[in-house]
Order: sequence, then structure tokens, then C-alpha cells
Amino acid sequence: MAGRRAQTTRESRAILIEAATELFAERGYRQTTFADIAERSGISRGSIPWHFGNKEGLLEAVVEHLVDALRRVETTQEPGPDALGQALAQARDFTRQPATRLFITLIAEAVEPDSPLHAHYAQLQDTMRAHLAARLDPVTLPAGMTTDDLAVVLLGAITGIHQQWRISPKTVDLDRVYDTLTSLLTAALGTAAVPEPAEPAEQADRPATGKRRR
Repeated sequence: MAGRRAQTTRESRAILIEAATELFAERGYRQTTFADIAERSGISRGSIPWHFGNKEGLLEAVVEHLVDALRRVETTQEPGPDALGQALAQARDFTRQPATRLFITLIAEAVEPDSPLHAHYAQLQDTMRAHLAARLDPVTLPAGMTTDDLAVVLLGAITGIHQQWRISPKTVDLDRVYDTLTSLLTAALGTAAVPEPAEPAEQADRPATGKRRR
């Protein structure tokens, strides 16, 4: 019996998080009420504070849900030989997920320092930058450039593309835009975007040259 109750609790919590994610993305955090979430989820309004304490606790659960989704992508897909292209392809596919609309809807509220969204949105951005940097680790970069630097640039491009696509999906061809971005970055980085071949065993102890800058 206790096991069944625990399962029901987990299921109810997941349904509430899904409903809150959808509504925060559609209406924004401030404009969404517990009554809205209860109606969308089909779960009583009183259950929401029981599960999450308050609205900010629910927001924290929504953000953690998105962070977990990013971590699952990172742990299930190993970087291939074209690390840059693979990272951008993953960003494109992740952008298409309905829940990622939340990134665009909430950004206006998140930039206010006293907003409850500020810290949570910063956590999302930190996770996304770390994810990108990890995917780009095999790439050999020009002198003075780090994977963290490139991750910041890519996140800016990804966010801007995402915003334009959400507003004008019939005008912005997501596949074509990402192909363009990949081509531009590959051309800009030149041969530095190509991972270095493994050193022969007999040269393993020699001083390394031209390694990627971290």
C-alpha cells in the first residue's frame, strides 16, 4: 500500500511539473496561478503547495526537470569526430522540444535582479554553457580561445535563433539556419575545428604542441 501511495505521489508531482512547464511557457511565471495549473493538470489546487511548498518551489522543480533533460542528452550521446556539428545538431533538436519555449518566455522576467526567476534562469544558463563546453571538448581551438568562451558565443547564437524561430516559425527555417551557423563557425575556426589525430604510441612522451586551449 505504501509503495502504491509513493508511486501515485511521484505521478502527481510529474503531472504538475508538466502542466506548470507548459503554462509558464505560454503565459509567463507571474501570470500563471495555482488555479491555472490545477485546471491544466486535473489535480486539486491544494496538492500543489503540498508537493512544492509554494510557487517558487514549483518553479525550482520545473527548472530541475529541464536541467535533467539536458543532462540526459549529455550522458546518452558521446561526442563524435565532428564535435562542433554534433553540438549544434543537438541544440537544434533540443530547441524543437515544446518545453524549451520556456527559455524564451521567461527571459524578460529573469533579467530583473529581484525576480524569483533570476537565480533559476542563471542556473539553466550555467548548465547549458557547461553542456556545450563538454560537447566541444574534442575540438582544437585557436590560441587564446577556450571552450568556455565558445560555449558563451554559441549559447547566445542558439538563444537568438530560438527566439526568432518561436516568433516566426514560417519564416525561420531551423535546419537551414543551423546549417548556416555550422558552416560559418567551421570556416571561422578553420582547421582548428578538426580534432587532432591520436599520437602514435612511440611519440606519446614527447612534448605536445598545438593542443586545444582550455
